[in-house]
Amino acid sequence: MDLIFWRHAEAEDWTEGCDDLQRSLTARGEKQAKRMASWLDRQLPDGTRIICSPARRCEQTALALGRKYKLRAELAPDTTAEAMLAAAGWPNGKSVVLMVGHQPSVGQAISLLLGLKQDSCPVRKGSLWWIRTRERDGDVQTVVVTVQSPELL
Repeated sequence: MDLIFWRHAEAEDWTEGCDDLQRSLTARGEKQAKRMASWLDRQLPDGTRIICSPARRCEQTALALGRKYKLRAELAPDTTAEAMLAAAGWPNGKSVVLMVGHQPSVGQAISLLLGLKQDSCPVRKGSLWWIRTRERDGDVQTVVVTVQSPELL
């Protein structure tokens, strides 16, 4: 199974009293999302399942890709790594799954899958991590396919 974690692009800063779910992408964030979406569109196979946090900034990031997606509460800002992985069907899913979400849960899920010592790994805004599970000689392995940052595309 292939699992792609895409952290939402740069968003407006949170301020006291604002609804966190309604924060929008900045102009820079819109450029980041478009740049990453252009690269992703060339890489993703047909039939990729795309799931997205209900936060506006995540939905705006997903919209840049121009493909159908589903909003999932399991990817909201206060989610856990385990809830994200369950929503994706990891590791037994049959399709490629692209998840658009938030830190720290994206970094926590990556850290968990890769067996890192830290509870979470840093993931830059607008970046993605593509992870795959595979079987080799009877051993199930989790491997990093690629890590991409919009600034380097």
